[in-house]
Amino acid sequence: MTTPDQASALAASVSLAPSAAARVAAIAAKQNRPPVLRLAVEGGGCSGFQYKFEMGGEAEADDLVTETDGVRLLVDAMSLDLIAGATVEYIESLGGAAFRVTNPQAASGCGCGASFSV
Repeated sequence: MTTPDQASALAASVSLAPSAAARVAAIAAKQNRPPVLRLAVEGGGCSGFQYKFEMGGEAEADDLVTETDGVRLLVDAMSLDLIAGATVEYIESLGGAAFRVTNPQAASGCGCGASFSV
């Protein structure tokens, strides 16, 4: 379990890149919702854990909340230990566009970047 002091230290280490903040803001504006992105880690995927993104919602009591350019990123306490130091980006390429998590806690990942192992 993460203590409040540890959570404060980890809070600065999980970030939303400006590219992701801009994309969340654009989606939220089209849906007439607050600009909030929730990131969670679940068991599954081809590497053991997978990232789950949801738009909107309210912060829970144990959530880490960070903000970039007016967009809030929410991460639950259980997921926080697995993504400390991570950055959420929005990447556009010829192959498509998606949110991508650069996670220093991940020992390996799958080719699509949606799952990882520690």
